[in-house]
Amino acid sequence: MDVTMAPPGLVVRSFGGDEDLPEIVRVLNAENDADGVIEHETLDAIRAWVSNPSEHFDAARDVVVASLDGRVVGVAGQDWVDTRDGELREFRLWGAVDPAYRRRGIGTALLADSERRALGSDAARASSRPISLGAWGAAGRPGAHLLERHGYEVVRWFFDMVRPSLDEIAEVELPAGFALRPVAAEQYPQLWRANREAFRDHWGGSDESEAAMHRFFDDPSNDPSLWVIAWDGDEIAGGIINAVHAEENEALGLRRGWLSSVFTRRPWRRRGLARALIARSLVLLRDRGMTTAALGVDADNPSGALGLYESAGFAVEERFTAMRKRVS
Repeated sequence: MDVTMAPPGLVVRSFGGDEDLPEIVRVLNAENDADGVIEHETLDAIRAWVSNPSEHFDAARDVVVASLDGRVVGVAGQDWVDTRDGELREFRLWGAVDPAYRRRGIGTALLADSERRALGSDAARASSRPISLGAWGAAGRPGAHLLERHGYEVVRWFFDMVRPSLDEIAEVELPAGFALRPVAAEQYPQLWRANREAFRDHWGGSDESEAAMHRFFDDPSNDPSLWVIAWDGDEIAGGIINAVHAEENEALGLRRGWLSSVFTRRPWRRRGLARALIARSLVLLRDRGMTTAALGVDADNPSGALGLYESAGFAVEERFTAMRKRVS
């Protein structure tokens, strides 16, 4: 850590395992609440995320916890991907500070520490690609302002979109040649590969490792009975991985379902499959007692997803920015 940027007494240490998780969740949710970000982290979801290390992300190496006077006041972490745009190796940094301890330089110190660790990592030294530092910011919030002050620039916009009612859902016929079937546990790797393949022509990059797959499927909020998966014979053509986050809904006073991942593989695009799957997903969520539905989208999605979602009754609720700083 760059001690010149740290408030007196700030201690930044490596992630200590399960015992740190409650405080990490508390800080993340306190920041979301203070900034009006409609998200709520859960202990089980964070545990699944930190429990599957890979070369791209290992919590023991890549997560730090900051404390002041014995109290946890901040958390930060990072992972890395090789991007599809610009052929970069990008270290994606994130962090959160307890709002009660803002304006003391803690966020600045954690950002400097994250940058130092990223640029000194084995992954940075081994890369033949140019290096960039990246981060996400909720537009207009303190975190985004911090990044701007330290040389990060907006390179992409992403939206959270909400359908405010699950009434009047249009019936959309499933295109010919497809069948809706559940996915058995032994088929999860096939679903994971199909989903990741569908996003390979999209902006940015992702960790497609087996560990990343386990981070997703080990999240106990996953409910395969909510997934709507379209098959063409033995091939997964596309699907929607829907989710209901019960703890989040209770904390935020919502009955909201998420279309967490909407995907169609390239050979099956432009046939109306996604539109039909969205309609079925909305009905399914309504039948589970939800009153609204949400999803995330790249504002410049190359397959026209933004327009598709608008036509299905979704409207932009929140704006997020992908930010970058090139360092080599």
